[in-house]
Amino acid sequence: MTPVIAFGEALVDMLSNRLGVSTASQETFTPYAGGAPANVAVACARLGVPSQFLGMLGDDTFGHFLVRELNSHGVDTGGVVFTKQARTALAFVSRDEAGERTFDFYRPPAADLLYRLEHLPAGVFENPAILHLCSNSLTDPDIAAVTLAIATMAKRAGCLVSVDANLRHNLWPEGSADISLVTQLLDSAELLKLSQEELDYLRADHDAEAWLAQRLAAGVKIILITDGPNDVVLKGIDIDQRIAPPNVVAIDTTAGGDAFIGGLLAELSAHGINENWQRDSNFLAQAVDTACRCGAFAVTRPGSYAALPTRADII
Repeated sequence: MTPVIAFGEALVDMLSNRLGVSTASQETFTPYAGGAPANVAVACARLGVPSQFLGMLGDDTFGHFLVRELNSHGVDTGGVVFTKQARTALAFVSRDEAGERTFDFYRPPAADLLYRLEHLPAGVFENPAILHLCSNSLTDPDIAAVTLAIATMAKRAGCLVSVDANLRHNLWPEGSADISLVTQLLDSAELLKLSQEELDYLRADHDAEAWLAQRLAAGVKIILITDGPNDVVLKGIDIDQRIAPPNVVAIDTTAGGDAFIGGLLAELSAHGINENWQRDSNFLAQAVDTACRCGAFAVTRPGSYAALPTRADII
């Protein structure tokens, strides 16, 4: 199997006990290990794929909690760096009646933003791997430069770069994601995932099909567009398919997208990242179906790591 390396933020999701705006009971928050790239590392590990998480955490209670949680799910944390210069990030998560969530982030300052190229483990990209990134490590100029450099290093070393847009506008200083910078990261990918809402934001006043064609022309091989319970769109050169996800009742969508991309990367890990993977439409359709089942499973459970499926859960 090809190992998966996820880089970026690990944080603690403080999940509210309430659904909707009811004030019938006192609101409490339960800590769950989370952070999009870390979620994907766990998702892959739980599906039997060797996975590693790279990032920086505060040398504090929450940082050590996250490493224990990552280790407990089989993720290699040898590339995690601790710092006393900043705290581990927190996200307070509220949910509506349908399980859709909103986030209040306590970041910046946060330890994950202090990761630098010198913190990369020696020889990390010596062997073929899948590198997974998200846009949340672009919100500060220094960590953005590191993220883009890591993507370039991995690609030059023969790794496959996967990017999930995963926009969180309230993490950006201006209150909205920098379209140009995010697009730069997207175009470094060979595998790209974004939601319909993210597509609509990033394309601005451009036609959707023309914008997607620009990404393919820039070197992206496969684009996946998710839209909640609606069909997933799978696009590539000479590939344009729709795959219907399972119909489930969501209680917490926090890890749904990460479970989806984790399931997809697990299938790609087993298939291999040879030069023809992006042309195998039968494999891709099957892989997206598996990814959909992973995402559907995750949204029926609270939290992030704890909600991610094993192989036995999606049979």
